[in-house]
Amino acid sequence: MSFRLTEQQQDIRDTILRICAEFDDAYWLERDRNGGFPHELHRAMADGGWLGIAMPEEYGGAGLGITEATIMMQAIAESGGGASAASAVHMNIFGLNPVVVFGSAQQKARMLPPMIDGREKACFGVTEPTTGLDTTRLKTRAVRQRDRYVVHGQKVWISTAQVSDKILLLARTTPLEEVAKPTEGLSLFYTELDRTFVDVREIEKMGRKAVDSNELFIDGLPIPAENLIGEEGQGFRQILHGLNPERILVAGECVGIARIALQRAAAYAKERQVFGRPIGQNQGVQHPLAKAWAKVEAANLMVMHAAALYDAGEPCGVEANAAKLLAAEAAVEATQTAQMTFGGFGYAKEYHIERLVREALLFHIVPVTPQMLMSFIAEKALGLPKSY
Repeated sequence: MSFRLTEQQQDIRDTILRICAEFDDAYWLERDRNGGFPHELHRAMADGGWLGIAMPEEYGGAGLGITEATIMMQAIAESGGGASAASAVHMNIFGLNPVVVFGSAQQKARMLPPMIDGREKACFGVTEPTTGLDTTRLKTRAVRQRDRYVVHGQKVWISTAQVSDKILLLARTTPLEEVAKPTEGLSLFYTELDRTFVDVREIEKMGRKAVDSNELFIDGLPIPAENLIGEEGQGFRQILHGLNPERILVAGECVGIARIALQRAAAYAKERQVFGRPIGQNQGVQHPLAKAWAKVEAANLMVMHAAALYDAGEPCGVEANAAKLLAAEAAVEATQTAQMTFGGFGYAKEYHIERLVREALLFHIVPVTPQMLMSFIAEKALGLPKSY
C-alpha cells in the first residue's frame, strides 16, 4: 500500500498550482476586503476542464474520482486562495453527485454540461434556520400541483446564492406526521433559482467575503416536475451521496490551508532576525510548527484513505467524518501557530496569515460541527448509543 501520489495525480496537483499562481496574494486581499465572487478563477478552472473532474465523461467531465478531486481542491486552497478560492469551485464536485447517481439520462444530459463548462453556477439548498443539522425536520414544503411543485420555505447559510443560476433544493413533499420514518417524505430538486420567487439576502460574516453566504426566503417557487431528482420522498437518501464527498473535499481544503500557513511561517522564521539569529533557530518557534506539520500530514492520510474508500464504492462514512474532524482541527492549530510565528505581523492583513486563520475557523464549524462528527464516530465506529 502506498500513500504517494501517482504520476497522474501529481500532474493534477502541479497543473492546478500553476493555474492558481495567476491569482496572487493581492488578488485575494482585494476579495477579502471588498468581496466579489472570484469569477476569473472559476472561468480559468472551467476553461481547463477542471470543474467536471469527478463528473462522467459522456457529459463532458473527466470521469476521475473523489481522490483526484480532493487533490485538486487541496492544491487550490494551498495556493494561497484558501477557503475563498476553494469554496468558489467545490460545489461543482460534490453538489451534483446526487444527480449523477439518481438522475435520469435526460436530466444528466441537461443539467451537468452547463455546470461542467462554467456556463451555470449552482448552490446547495438544504440547511434551515430552525433545524440546523437535523435534516429530517426541514420545514420547506414542496406541494405537487399537476405538472409542477410549488415551494414555500426558508434556507440559511447557502453559499454562492448571489451568483448562482440553479439550486439543488431539498424540501418536504409529505408532511412529517404522515411518514413512517422521519427520513421519508423529503424530495430533491435541481431547478432555476428564480429571484421572482426567492429573496436572497447575504449574511455578513467573519471571513471568506469573496464567496457569499445567504438566507433564502422562498415564496411560491414553481419547480417543473421534470426537475425532481429520482423518486419523490427519497431525497434524504439521495442527499447522502453528496455529504461524504463534501466532508472529504473540505478536509482536503483544510490540509491545503494548513500547509500554506506553515510554509509561510517557516519561510518567515528563517528570515526574521532577533537577537542576532533567525527566530526559526529557536526551539520555542520550531517545535510548535513541527507539531502542527505532523498533525496536518497525519490528517491528510485519513483524508486520502476516506477518498480511496469512496472511489472503491466501499462504506466511508466514519472515515469521511474522521477526516473532516482531524483536518479541520489541524488547520486551526496550524494557522494559529503560523500567526504566532509572525508575532505582531501575523495580525496584519499584508502578511495574509490572519485571513487563513479566519478561514480555518470557518471550516472548523461547517459543513458539520466537530461535536456532530464525534457523535457520529462514537456511534458508528465504537458502537455507543446514538446521542442525537
